[in-house]
Amino acid sequence: MGQKKLPIGIDNFEKIQKEDFYYIDKTILIKKLLENWSEVSLFTRPRRFGKTLNMDMLKSFFELGTDPQLFEDLAISREEELCERYMGKFPVIFLTLKGVDGLDFDTAYQMLCRLIRSEISRFICRYEGSPLREELEAVGRIVDSGQMGGVMDSLRLLSEVFEKHLKKKTVILIDEYDVPLDKAYQHGYYDRMVSLIRGLFGQALKSNEYLKFAVLTGCLRISRESIFTGLNNMEVLSITDERFAEYFGFTDAEVRQLLSDYDLDGQYEAAKEWYDGYYFGKSHVYCPWDVINYVKQLYLTTDTKPHAYWINSSGNDLVKRFVQLADRTTQKEIERLIAGEAVEKAVRTDLTYNELDKSIDNLWSVLFTTGYLTRQPGGGEGKYRLVIPNREVREVFILQIQEWFKELVTAGDESVKEFCCGLLEGDAEKIQNHITRILGKTISILDTKARDGQKENFYHGLLLGLLRSRADWAVLSNAESGDGFCDIMIEPDDPDMGILIEVKYAADVAALDRKCAEALEQISDRRYKEKLLQEGRTKILACGIAFNRKRCKVRLACL
Repeated sequence: MGQKKLPIGIDNFEKIQKEDFYYIDKTILIKKLLENWSEVSLFTRPRRFGKTLNMDMLKSFFELGTDPQLFEDLAISREEELCERYMGKFPVIFLTLKGVDGLDFDTAYQMLCRLIRSEISRFICRYEGSPLREELEAVGRIVDSGQMGGVMDSLRLLSEVFEKHLKKKTVILIDEYDVPLDKAYQHGYYDRMVSLIRGLFGQALKSNEYLKFAVLTGCLRISRESIFTGLNNMEVLSITDERFAEYFGFTDAEVRQLLSDYDLDGQYEAAKEWYDGYYFGKSHVYCPWDVINYVKQLYLTTDTKPHAYWINSSGNDLVKRFVQLADRTTQKEIERLIAGEAVEKAVRTDLTYNELDKSIDNLWSVLFTTGYLTRQPGGGEGKYRLVIPNREVREVFILQIQEWFKELVTAGDESVKEFCCGLLEGDAEKIQNHITRILGKTISILDTKARDGQKENFYHGLLLGLLRSRADWAVLSNAESGDGFCDIMIEPDDPDMGILIEVKYAADVAALDRKCAEALEQISDRRYKEKLLQEGRTKILACGIAFNRKRCKVRLACL
């Protein structure tokens, strides 16, 4: 069929073009950027939405000595006048800060110094034998010295050297600008990193007469007061801005074409359900990381099912913090999101990292800007209708809720202990009361649109989680016995006792009693007690539990 290779994790534009990888053409971003002229442009987009590849594409286009063949047959090549004026005309400083990390400030600072030094070395190699080299080496020695003032001034100084020798102003590209701040916040040196980044950006972007223009990308728009103080020449292009919406992420037409190019047209609906749903401005887009991975897996194995690629490419601590901090009101809102409903919220698009955990409202904003939530049209003044974008992200919430519930059980919640005591005592009211309490403070992951059998599976899993807090009990799920499989079979530490639980879902509260009776009848008719009797357990308790949302009914019988 002759399909091109798919560029999984490849952010190098030149490599993609020269080694014949599949490329979805985003080069008109160059034209739009020049038409929408701003001296400093900041694009905020979720991770894995093509930011680094776009930045590398910009570098390849504008940098002195670029290979025009890289852009042959791409959309920008048809803009002949623009290409003549801008292609290969500028020195370009390109830094991607995603690797600037460390458990302490000194380690992160050294990584930033090495990153800047590496970019200087790239220019030294390029201009070997030129009078420019000597001054580049001098800038390199300043960075090597580790003096913070010199490092902060290094990008501005580089652009000054280029202006002096090349008579060209410099393009500065800074990718993932907020990663060092995120890492610093996590490891406790946020204020020092803010000071460093503020100084670096201030020198390079605010008071730099040798700057042609600059482009920055990141996940969050860090507030102007934090690191962009006085930077009045910057335009922020966030996910709420209609401009440039289609250049980060794949459009529906692009996904259809990609699937068609690999003879996978029949997989369109699955791709849409799992990976579409993000709204940038008024345009909806797919996560490119997901789509490329999915197509590659389908190409290798045609019966591949949709899989969570984006959520597994890095941690999901934001959702974890959100779930853990949720109060009762927020828990109900999370349940609505998982059921596919929208929640209306005021959103701040400019925060500092040390504000993230100060209120649950801030976490709503961060979940929106980082792609875990997206918006639907509508909403009141100053508010957005937030929804979970697709099935993949819904799985993130469900996973984190399950983990949170396990932590709740492990922590020894009093209601969990009392529920288990109620089973040993054969006290239906006690069991019922404490399950109801647990349901009341648990974030339900129940999809109200699910079939009743699926709903029963949710409650079945919830009970297993509670029961397995008793390490001295053998708790069996779907245990084969008699003429079928009992939902839950418990062998307590008392060798004479056994407990059988059958779970039912009631369509409404009025049906709870009837469903409990059905559960007890099933335990009896299918002789689920046989396995326990064979083990010599003679005091057997049958427990029918029926659920309707956050209500339950319990009936017991001795067998």
